[in-house]
Amino acid sequence: MLRRALTRFLSLVANTFFRRIEVVGAENVPDSGAVILAGNHPNALVDGLLLISQVDRSPIHFLGNAKLWKIPLLSRLLDALGAVPVYPREEHGSGADNEDAFRSVHEKLAAAGCVAIFPEGISHTGSQLTRLKTGTARMAFGAAARGGIEVTIVPFGLTYVNRHRFRSQALLHFGEPIAVDEERLSSSRDDEYGAVTRLTDDLRERLLGVTLNAPDWDTLRFIHAARRLYKPTSAELTPESYVELSRRFVDHYMMFADEPEIQRLRTEIEDYQARLDLVGLKDYQLSHPLSLSTAMRRIAWRTLLVILLLPLAVPGAIVLLPVAWVAASIGSWFSYDFDDIATLKVATAVLLLLLIHATLTIGIGVSFGWGWGALTLLLVPASFFATLFVLERQTQLLASVWGIVRFARLGEEIRALRARREELVKSVRLAADNYADPTIRRMFDTGDFRSS
Repeated sequence: MLRRALTRFLSLVANTFFRRIEVVGAENVPDSGAVILAGNHPNALVDGLLLISQVDRSPIHFLGNAKLWKIPLLSRLLDALGAVPVYPREEHGSGADNEDAFRSVHEKLAAAGCVAIFPEGISHTGSQLTRLKTGTARMAFGAAARGGIEVTIVPFGLTYVNRHRFRSQALLHFGEPIAVDEERLSSSRDDEYGAVTRLTDDLRERLLGVTLNAPDWDTLRFIHAARRLYKPTSAELTPESYVELSRRFVDHYMMFADEPEIQRLRTEIEDYQARLDLVGLKDYQLSHPLSLSTAMRRIAWRTLLVILLLPLAVPGAIVLLPVAWVAASIGSWFSYDFDDIATLKVATAVLLLLLIHATLTIGIGVSFGWGWGALTLLLVPASFFATLFVLERQTQLLASVWGIVRFARLGEEIRALRARREELVKSVRLAADNYADPTIRRMFDTGDFRSS
């Protein structure tokens, strides 16, 4: 009962922190049987939070670094969720003993349970997968051999759009499962090291298919810029299509990076991006020009929505804005790594909001009666969510107004940038036609480009 309640609460937290979470390949996760979910690890504890909120298997037993159990409140939460501590040798020395962890995983899999593991071993913000550790393969083989069962490894990829920003987007992509069946188990009896290595290599290949990988962040930034120029303005990218199109651009860029045409195109796109940065504009502001009348209609509609919800949102804003400032400050000040920021933000905000909610409910209940306390219990969350809605619309409103002012002030520069953008769009699409794999179905057809 406690675990189910925690899972539902964490799902609410995840779906509040992210504006949109898209799941692809959910059918690849078996409804029953021994399952290991194995994925990349770009965002610390938020990765586990996202997985809990979107996977219809309960409970999911996570493997986590034993150092997390040194944090009192977090250790209780992890124990309540059935997490398993592991001791990475890089942090705990060559004498680190993980026999208990392996034994616990074997028991959970033998009971047809679901275990989640991040084979890279550490959370990181690199632009590509790091070397996978062999623990996933060894656990799968061990459980299959000891329990006489078939273990299914399901690779998953996590991709974030602005990973630590509140109300951003995320993609959870499950790949084709790997069955640790009798054939693989038999090969492990003959050559354990070779079987573990092959299974780890197979897992890496599957993970490369569900994650976005580039050799460095400069290349990834160039890829994103090229993708935006290539995409028809009439097309809307879901997180899945966003990642797939970006992955195709990365793959083909890596194959043809030494071609003079591609090198010249990269230089031109990076110069265009630098000019945008200099004047404080985003590419989408040039690709989706709005008439003054359209912009004014949007401003009027967003203003109306803000006014209508303002009475309900004001009490929540009085609480939420200071909490948001504290959470953002702690995320920036106390994070050891860039990938910890979102985790610290979420943890701080959740703890403070729960404390404030409980204090208000109990305080009003004691002072004015428990009927009013019950009403406070319901109205406080409603006010919080109204505040989030109003803040998002207000941000859009301010962006619209500032966009009109900026376009009026930088008219000549913007016209020059738009003309440059049109030239680059033609160059990118021509390069895509010249270097695309003809055996792969294109994401957009001629009609899409004609209407853009």
